Amino acid sequence: MSGFELDGETRRMLQDFAAGRGRLTVLTGAGISAESGIPTFRGPEGYWTVGSREYHPQEMATWAMFRRKPLEVWRWYLYRRHVCGAARPNDGHRALVDMERLFEDRFILITQNVDGLHLRAGSNPQRTFQIHGNVFFMRCAAECSRRVYPIPDGLEVRSRDDKLPEEAADLLRCPDCGERTRPHVLWFDETYDEDFYRFHSSLAVAGHTDLLIVVGTSGATNLPIQVAWTVSRRGGTIIDVNIEPNPFSQLAEKSRRGAFIRQSSGRALPAILTAFREGGDD
Repeated sequence: MSGFELDGETRRMLQDFAAGRGRLTVLTGAGISAESGIPTFRGPEGYWTVGSREYHPQEMATWAMFRRKPLEVWRWYLYRRHVCGAARPNDGHRALVDMERLFEDRFILITQNVDGLHLRAGSNPQRTFQIHGNVFFMRCAAECSRRVYPIPDGLEVRSRDDKLPEEAADLLRCPDCGERTRPHVLWFDETYDEDFYRFHSSLAVAGHTDLLIVVGTSGATNLPIQVAWTVSRRGGTIIDVNIEPNPFSQLAEKSRRGAFIRQSSGRALPAILTAFREGGDD
C-alpha cells in the first residue's frame, strides 16, 4: 500500500462511482514516468550536441530537424529509447492496470508518454491510446503505408557519446519500400491525427466520460486540454493528481465532486484504486 489516505469526500465519490455504471478515463503525462526515473526530455536531459552546437529538445523533436539531420535525430531517439528501456513500471502504472481490470470496458487510458511503460505494466493496448506515439517503434518517413514497426535489435545508443552503429542506415529502412524510417512519435511541428495518435477516438471517449483522472501532466499540449475541457463541459467529474497546481487542477476543483490531489501518482493512484474496490464491494 502507498500509505497515503484520501480525504473522506473524495473517497466517497470514488466509492459511489465504482458502485455505478459510469465511464472512467485516465489521462497520464510525464509525471508518472518521472517516478520510474525517466526525465521529461524537455529539460536539461533533452539537450543534444551535434558538432559544436547544442540543440534544444524542441529543436530535435521536429520534422524540420529530421529532414536536415535524420541520423542525428535517430541517435537522440535511440538514446531516449535506451533510457526508457532501462526504466521499470512503478506503483502508479500497476494501479492503473488493476483499475482497468476492475472497470473493463468502462475504462480507457490516454497517455502522452512515449516510453511504453503502461503496456509493459500490463495495460491492454486496445484500451491504451498512445497519443504521442511510442519510442520503441518506427514508421516509413515517406508514408508509403500507415504501418508501424518495432525498431530492429542491434541499434543501441547507451550514452550521449555513443555513435550510431554502422548498420543503422540499413536497419532504419522501411520494410515495404526501402525508404528511410522515422521514430513513431508526434513532433512539435506536427499535428495530431487519428491513425497514429488517436485524435478523434480520444475526443469521442471524452464525450462519454463520467470521471476523468488526470495524472502528472501540466497541460502543455493541445489534445489533453481538449479532452479535459470536453469532460468539463458535459458536467463530468475531474480529479487531478499532480505535485504542482496546473490548469487541470483548476478544472478539477471547479468540477462536480472533483478534487486536486497534490501527491505523487505512485502514492495517490493505489489509494484511488482502494476506494474503487471498496465501492465495488458494496
